[in-house]
Amino acid sequence: MQRRQFTKLLGAGATALAFRSIFGTAAAQPQVAITMDDFNLFGETDAEKEANSQAILAALRTRSNLKAAAFVCGRSVESKPGKLVLQAWSNAGHIIANHTYSHWKYHERGVEEFAADILRCEEVIKSYPRFTRLFRFPFLKEGDTVERRDRLRAFLKERGYKMGYVTIDASDWYVDQRLRARLKQNPRADLSGYRQFYLDHIWERAVYYDDLSRRALGRGVKHTLLIHHNLLNKLFLGDLLTMFERKGWKLIDAAEAFTDPVFGAEPKILPVGESILWALAKESGKFNRDLRYPAEDGEYEKPKMDRLGL
Repeated sequence: MQRRQFTKLLGAGATALAFRSIFGTAAAQPQVAITMDDFNLFGETDAEKEANSQAILAALRTRSNLKAAAFVCGRSVESKPGKLVLQAWSNAGHIIANHTYSHWKYHERGVEEFAADILRCEEVIKSYPRFTRLFRFPFLKEGDTVERRDRLRAFLKERGYKMGYVTIDASDWYVDQRLRARLKQNPRADLSGYRQFYLDHIWERAVYYDDLSRRALGRGVKHTLLIHHNLLNKLFLGDLLTMFERKGWKLIDAAEAFTDPVFGAEPKILPVGESILWALAKESGKFNRDLRYPAEDGEYEKPKMDRLGL
């Protein structure tokens, strides 16, 4: 996208500074940070819940103590094991951020009710030393009308929040769902197919969004990958990180990724949401053939997994 096209996109008042702030300069080596959503605890006992989370932390620690961002649903971590899990993440230096208390879909709730739910989560997580005022909408759905979009943006700014946008969206939650179903049928099932499908899926989406960034913005951004605190990542997060390294991507801390100017963008599309790269590409009007909606969903992975018998 050229400077004049971006100026038109933002309006006549767009400046060279605004152009540089979002579009910046091209980065040769792709960079990616891990951001993990929800923090649903899994395991039969409190001890198992804590041990499962420790396994995920260990995978991050073995990569030069890589620091992730935890986007937490308050309702998932109010219990004793939830508090222990969050304390461990905070102690390890990972960002603790707000993903609402109830994980509602914004378009199904009133603005005031949804804003109150954000504050309810804040009460649960604000005492942790690594609490950071970053916010991510559940389901990446940020508003279906101008009023709802702009009122929540104003509310978040008043509370000192910045947007914890996703650049690489994916459907690890769906792979996890299918893996759990298989284990319920057969606790001794061979999970190697799920591992390979997961790695292939994330790599495919990473390449897609990095290419979209370079075409829409003229540069590679510091990526934030969306994955979840689940069994899939207990088993295979280490393999995922290894994959990125072997393919020439640089693993970076989440705090570094969120310094990228792209996270200050405010797309004007409706409905607004999805990956911030998807939203900016949609706003440009140049990439509609490349932009399915919803951008990522289990419906795209279902036929692939069905064919593989997963």
